Amino acid sequence: MNYAILIIGTILIILFSWYQSIKQGRYHGIARFFSFESIFVIVLLNSKVWFREPFSFLQIISWTLLILSLYFAVAGFLLLKKIGKPDANIENTSVLVKEGLYKYIRHPLYLSLFVGGTGAMIKDPGLLQLVFGAVNLVAIWLTATIEEKEMITKFGKDYIDYMKETWMFIPYII
Repeated sequence: MNYAILIIGTILIILFSWYQSIKQGRYHGIARFFSFESIFVIVLLNSKVWFREPFSFLQIISWTLLILSLYFAVAGFLLLKKIGKPDANIENTSVLVKEGLYKYIRHPLYLSLFVGGTGAMIKDPGLLQLVFGAVNLVAIWLTATIEEKEMITKFGKDYIDYMKETWMFIPYII
């Protein structure tokens, strides 16, 4: 693994994950850092096998998850931008979004991180990749839990009711 890329990438992830959240008094970005970082490390670990044996079972599953991850991310961002009426920062919506994916799950963007991280991990599922995959899962759950407390503070009873109507990540499962 190229340590210069790891260090530069980590610094950029810290700036991206923490800066806006802390600036706005929201702390879910600190937990989210560990998700981004674990995915970044998995990608670095698996970079040599990213396109190897493109039609193998693991590669097909991996690419399917990565594409599905993009769908959750793009659809989630578009809904936040269109319906959430954010200020300059997409995370700072002024309207609680309960349409599209958000009608069924509260955190499609975090689901995209889990699905994408799992897709990257499956490329070459070694011990380190599995450990960082587990870190990603825990980090996403912590991030969502922290953010839900922030949303209750922001939207009050509306968000509490929304939590009763939807699932955190996967309908009928969690």
